Amino acid sequence: MTSIEIGLWVTGGMLVFVVLGMRVAFAAGLAGMIGLIWIFWSKKGMDPEDFGWALTVAVKTAGQVPHSKIASQALSLIPTFILIGYLAYYAGLTRALFEAAKRWIAWVPGGLAVSTVFATAGFAAVSGASVATAAVFARIAIPEMLKIGYDKRFAAGVVAAGGTLASLIPPSAILVIYAIIVEQDVGKLLLAGFVPGAFSAVIYGLLIVALALVIPNFGPPVRGFTWKERLVSLPPALPIVAVVVIIIMFVYNPFGGDAWGTPTEGGAIGAFIVFCMAVYRGMRWNELRDALIETAKLSAMIFTIIWGVLIYVRFLGFADLPGAFSDWITSLTVSPMLILICILLAYAVLGMFMDAIGMLLLTLPVVYPAVMALNGGEFVSAADSTFGMSGPMCAIWFGILVVKMAEFCLITPPIGLNCFVVAGVRDDISVQDVFRGVTPFFIADAITIALLVAFPAIVLWLPSLV
Repeated sequence: MTSIEIGLWVTGGMLVFVVLGMRVAFAAGLAGMIGLIWIFWSKKGMDPEDFGWALTVAVKTAGQVPHSKIASQALSLIPTFILIGYLAYYAGLTRALFEAAKRWIAWVPGGLAVSTVFATAGFAAVSGASVATAAVFARIAIPEMLKIGYDKRFAAGVVAAGGTLASLIPPSAILVIYAIIVEQDVGKLLLAGFVPGAFSAVIYGLLIVALALVIPNFGPPVRGFTWKERLVSLPPALPIVAVVVIIIMFVYNPFGGDAWGTPTEGGAIGAFIVFCMAVYRGMRWNELRDALIETAKLSAMIFTIIWGVLIYVRFLGFADLPGAFSDWITSLTVSPMLILICILLAYAVLGMFMDAIGMLLLTLPVVYPAVMALNGGEFVSAADSTFGMSGPMCAIWFGILVVKMAEFCLITPPIGLNCFVVAGVRDDISVQDVFRGVTPFFIADAITIALLVAFPAIVLWLPSLV
């Protein structure tokens, strides 16, 4: 049996593990170990007396993965970004942000729902966790919307969909993971997420306004706020703006010259600023403890997934499955753009059964080389490329597309994680109600993804300035 055939069999077995309910981290790690043993054993002719040797070599090979890959400065961004989000919640910045958005935006048709979307987008700028964003605004925004007559299903859907924006708007843990896996610049990828993230929020807002104009009594506007009340609402939300500015400065200095530092340093300073604000606003010891514990839990979960999947990725390298898939993709006689669209549709289907981080970690080692080969290679110039952009810019563009697909998967049944989080916070709303409520946002996401594919400049404008 060839290494490619072994790769296909092991990959199929891993998918079976996932379908049967095994966690992605353990399914990938187990499949990777089995695959490594199989590969090394097959090189010795599958003799029974050589099985022990193959097992020893496989264990040593897999054992080198966790430390060599996780001991990366870029990955330290993940816990700092998550900590910023939890500290911002305990500092009361989320409620202040929602109140400011309500006073400035709620006068439009469906205004309170639109305010919720933009408040979640603002909170996403200091939180790298979609789940945390959905959980926080389920407590803050849903009661406000129900109070003025919104349907509970749609109110829950707005929060679940708005929470997905944290996957794209920096600081984003998924963007950092993508950068590590494909070995691209973390700073440029974080910059690239700003405009598409804001663009997604605008599309969500326009969808809500359109529904409010078409459906009677859908979402009454909230009026009556004076200009003084609007201006007074801005200072409590300014710390979020300060954190965003600091992170941008540490990635890209818009005033010219070198950046102030690394994204990791920017994330750490941002977390310190939010911590000081939380202490100033009276955060108690038990709240700080909860923030640290929740950060540790979520970080440990993400790192565990990375460990397991990287063992599987090491096996894929020995099996040469990514290279074989790239050769097959480039040999197809159909349009490269059609192939890209099919890949994105495949992500939409796969996301119905897997969590976003696990899905990207499992697929990128195979799919990313194929997309780069379609564009003409890793180091191709913009003039010679298939998609009209250089290799690094193609990597950034594709990264934003797949992260946007990961956002989409956070609200798709049957395991849309944000929907389960919202239902878990609100005992009066079932998860089936939340899935019904997010249905209109599928259309908004489809429109957003289509525009990002058709007009790559939306993604590439900001990172091209660096």
